[in-house]
Amino acid sequence: MSAAAGLCLGLGLLLLWQSCWVSPARPGPGRRRTGFLEDLLRQAGIDRVGVGGLLVTCAVTGFSALLLVYGLTLSVPIAACFGIFGAALPYALVRMQATRRRASLAELWPDVVDHLRSAIRAGLPLPDALIQLADNGPDELRGYFSSFASDYRSGGDFEDSLTRLKNRLSDPVADRIIEALRITRQVGGTDLGRLLGTLAGFLRENARTRSELLARQSWTVNAARLSAAAPWVVLLLLAARPETAAAYNTAAGAGVLAAGIGISVLCYRLMLRIGALPEDVRVLR
Repeated sequence: MSAAAGLCLGLGLLLLWQSCWVSPARPGPGRRRTGFLEDLLRQAGIDRVGVGGLLVTCAVTGFSALLLVYGLTLSVPIAACFGIFGAALPYALVRMQATRRRASLAELWPDVVDHLRSAIRAGLPLPDALIQLADNGPDELRGYFSSFASDYRSGGDFEDSLTRLKNRLSDPVADRIIEALRITRQVGGTDLGRLLGTLAGFLRENARTRSELLARQSWTVNAARLSAAAPWVVLLLLAARPETAAAYNTAAGAGVLAAGIGISVLCYRLMLRIGALPEDVRVLR
């Protein structure tokens, strides 16, 4: 009885733990859910490199950093630490590029919504309203809408062309706009112009507020990067001396370096987490 009671208690605690988390929605039929790295590459505007190419670049960069630092210090533990940093460098650069690009696109989406609203009020069908953005929309987004125009003219399937456009953009704001157009296409309605006008006003206010907060937050991010990088720069300078490299070649030295990496990563992520703004997530995939 005691074993059965313990098993029931464990199952109950497991069910309570699982109930605290929301299960991700599964993609509908005919829609492929993209991975995190694939979304990140698209948000960064990198179309010619896939997930495999990014992983290979991380591996090559990490191995190159390991060899370079080992050649300078003749210390395997120190070289391994900088090899880890080198492997994370391409991912960090792609993430920074994606963040900058999302910030720039946030200022363009209200103009896109205004163009759509004007075209719909002028009586254009939804496909034509999207196609005209290839010529009248913001320069950074014209290529995406040109691809949509090619897809729609070649296949004539508005739903499939919208899905491809959404996958290319990989942007939460674009998801909302496209899903609003999709629902309007499916069920009809006369309030799309009013909806787009309200959405444009909300996007402008949100972009203005986020830009002000990011400007005030920048010192926190820079301080986190400086505090995380400074000890390792000092270590690299000290490792040029043979006695320092010999000290870290021991098991105790390797343990100190492993603990240092863990503490640096934990503190860096914690500082960024404390000062982070809420990020828009893609829920309408």
